[in-house]
Amino acid sequence: MNVHVASTFEDVPQLYKRHVFACYTQRPAGHPRGSCGQQGAQPLWDRLSRKLEAERLGEVGFTAAGCLGFCSAGPLMVVYPEGVWYAPKTPEDIDEIVETHLKGGELVERLVVVLSR
Repeated sequence: MNVHVASTFEDVPQLYKRHVFACYTQRPAGHPRGSCGQQGAQPLWDRLSRKLEAERLGEVGFTAAGCLGFCSAGPLMVVYPEGVWYAPKTPEDIDEIVETHLKGGELVERLVVVLSR
């Protein structure tokens, strides 16, 4: 692995065209905040991982994340550099995000979640 020390943001090489962070948090049953894991995240993220590999989308990074902070809206994933949050519920939602956003560069508007603090 090559390590590059950058002095400005412009000097930082981009490893991925897009990078997906998906919440894998699994809290105990009955926890007041709930969790993406309790809301069925694992099979969705497994599907996303398999799709990225099958489609050979090496320009898309995929990282398992801890809590993204908006548990009641889950399962949640966020795609950078756009900073778009999605709340997929079905395997077909994952397929649509891969095809439309990760491959095509367009939003899947029906799955976008606008969050506020």
